[in-house]
Amino acid sequence: MTELRRRPLAVIVVAQLFGTSLWFSINGVWFSLAGELGLGESDLGRLTLSVQAGFIVGTLVLATTGLADRFSASRIFATASLLGALTNAGFILTAAHAPWDGLLRFLTGLCLAGIYPLGMKMVIAWTPAHAGAALAWLVGMLTLGTATPHLMRGLTLGLPWEGVLVGASGLAIMGGGLVLRLGDGPHLPPTAGPLALRSGLEALSVPGFRAAAGGYFGHMWEVYAVWMLVPLFVAREVERLGAPAEAVPILSWMIIGIGLLGCVIGGRLSRDRGSGWVASRALAISGGLCLLYPIFTALGTPPVLLIGLLLVWGLTVSADSPQFSALASASAPTHRVGASLAIMNAIGFGLTIPAIALTSHLWSVQGPWVALWLLPGPVLGLWALNHKAARPLH
Repeated sequence: MTELRRRPLAVIVVAQLFGTSLWFSINGVWFSLAGELGLGESDLGRLTLSVQAGFIVGTLVLATTGLADRFSASRIFATASLLGALTNAGFILTAAHAPWDGLLRFLTGLCLAGIYPLGMKMVIAWTPAHAGAALAWLVGMLTLGTATPHLMRGLTLGLPWEGVLVGASGLAIMGGGLVLRLGDGPHLPPTAGPLALRSGLEALSVPGFRAAAGGYFGHMWEVYAVWMLVPLFVAREVERLGAPAEAVPILSWMIIGIGLLGCVIGGRLSRDRGSGWVASRALAISGGLCLLYPIFTALGTPPVLLIGLLLVWGLTVSADSPQFSALASASAPTHRVGASLAIMNAIGFGLTIPAIALTSHLWSVQGPWVALWLLPGPVLGLWALNHKAARPLH
């Protein structure tokens, strides 16, 4: 345990990587799963939305009950990892039986609410200095964890898709065990009792928090829908290239997983330029690609160049997230940091639902042009970040 506490940030981010591999485990095996069970893009959207809905409910429970601030963050993280592993593996038994398949994904999302927000709180508790850089590693590992099932599928093509889900569950259990051994950090804010939802929204009355949250909400409208669409974008370009289908999961892993590099670069830049500077520029670039990518596809741009654009998109689409979290945690009421972040997460993930539903439903009709539906998120997020703060965010 002493050895783990010498490198607490490394332990937390590795645990985050392992735990969040549950998030898109179905998406990683989607083409094999869909081919075997005769599912379509609307089913992909439905199952993805189920995870998001579970996460939202979980974060609201954490905020309204005060669990995020009243109990050990490491114990909540470890318990959620174990239960999430069980529900993720349990999907195998329900995959062909709607609506039970959606229920298992909902429960997995519910458990993820005890992993991601609590991981943020643990990072702040262990490494309060340079929170933007530390949270960059955490969100980067969330991004890489999201991409991991695609890599696992790429390495196990020809084998049953169920193995990827079991593997992701095993990783989650390992992550929970690491955090449990590490324990809580020495810099936790004062604990708080149960609170009403109105009290949980208290931080939104603070101009700095409101500006950071507004930027985060615009980012969330875009990011999860992009991650859901990546395999569909990639499959289109792989087919145009005449490359083997095996390239789809590997390229999808690269495009989503490169977000880790974006987060780390953003974290380093935040030390000198400030979190607000990094967040606004990453959001502007990813938002611009919501417009440029479909235009370039319509112009018949070569597939290799379009895949390059997707890599830039993947690099920037998550790079702003840790900086928004750092800005929010720095301006939230000190006795409500956990609850304030949970509320912000709940609202942000609530916005992912219409974005995912809209783009998955319209994909068969509009193809890559569905990216235009994501553009309002970054535009409004940038407006909120630049105009709602009483003073510039740094």
